[in-house]
Amino acid sequence: MKVKNLTLHDNAYPSVLREIADPPKKLFVAGEQFDALFSRPRVTIIGSRKVSAYGKAVTAQLAGELARAGVIIISGLAIGIDSLAHKAALEAGAPTIAVLPSSIEEVYPRSHYQLAQQIVEQGGALVSEYPMGTPIYKTNFIARNRIASGLADAVLIIEAAQKSGTLHTARFALEQGKEVLAVPGNITSPNSEGTNNLIKAGATPVTTADDVLRVLGIEPAAAKVIVTSSNPHEQILLELLQGGTSDGAELLARSQLEVSIFNQTLTMLEITGVIRPLGNNHWALA
Repeated sequence: MKVKNLTLHDNAYPSVLREIADPPKKLFVAGEQFDALFSRPRVTIIGSRKVSAYGKAVTAQLAGELARAGVIIISGLAIGIDSLAHKAALEAGAPTIAVLPSSIEEVYPRSHYQLAQQIVEQGGALVSEYPMGTPIYKTNFIARNRIASGLADAVLIIEAAQKSGTLHTARFALEQGKEVLAVPGNITSPNSEGTNNLIKAGATPVTTADDVLRVLGIEPAAAKVIVTSSNPHEQILLELLQGGTSDGAELLARSQLEVSIFNQTLTMLEITGVIRPLGNNHWALA
């Protein structure tokens, strides 16, 4: 993976991160479309590593629906809810951002190396403040959390025990002036004790993706579903369709694809149900 080294003074350094206390002096980034991700609303989704069946289901539902509504999902690539949030975004065909407690070249946990690669390949990004060869200390995980919350517009906590490390991120978010959201859970479950306490302390309760969209200032009915593809030819046509181009001849001209590739790509998008014909050589997203 190609890794870029950004400093506070680089234009590509996220402006939202400059505004937090103790911003990283250097930021290492893998992902060619990193800059473009900040034109869209962003939510950091985090939670317990020892995730319950309830937590798995809620994470898949919320992260997937938010990703399909055009929200960028940010998390920490950790075992449990973090990785489930990334996977849900990828399965929705959307990009996602992973903030690492290690260098990008030495992905932690190592078992998630393939997931990290998939994130970059699907238009997302890996972010770290640590150069290659930096030891992974316990403090890295807490420091990483301030970046995860700093990059987002809001932080959503799915499951967390009373003394969960996840609650560090909630504290950073509050200090940064970001909205903290939490999913209520079973009052007999230790895994929901932290989130239930956050709600009692004033965090916004979340039971549907619409709750998150409203916090982001998006009316659920107006949420624009972003359709993406890992195939570069398909992605070109999808972006044109999402931009309002529907005429087949215009799609061909603006895509600059060879006629045979254009026809093949259009056919595959129709076969897979991503687009639909409107008649008279006009097309629309399904």
